[in-house]
Amino acid sequence: MIRVIQKIPYVVLGPLTVLMLLAPFKPMPHVLEKLIMLKDGTLSRPVDMFDLLYHLAPLMLLIAKVWIQLRSGGER
Repeated sequence: MIRVIQKIPYVVLGPLTVLMLLAPFKPMPHVLEKLIMLKDGTLSRPVDMFDLLYHLAPLMLLIAKVWIQLRSGGER
């Protein structure tokens, strides 16, 4: 799994992360909406939980990629 994450280029993962965090652009990004629901304790429907994870998945991959790269001494 680590090798798969390492093969994803930053040029692809960076814009994908930004796009998924901001989509849909109007009226409010889903991530923000779902985080507000989580804070308020109303994030209870499975579809809402899946939607939050779906929109955060590229960010989690980006964090994992950076973490793996830092642990391996910065090698690409």
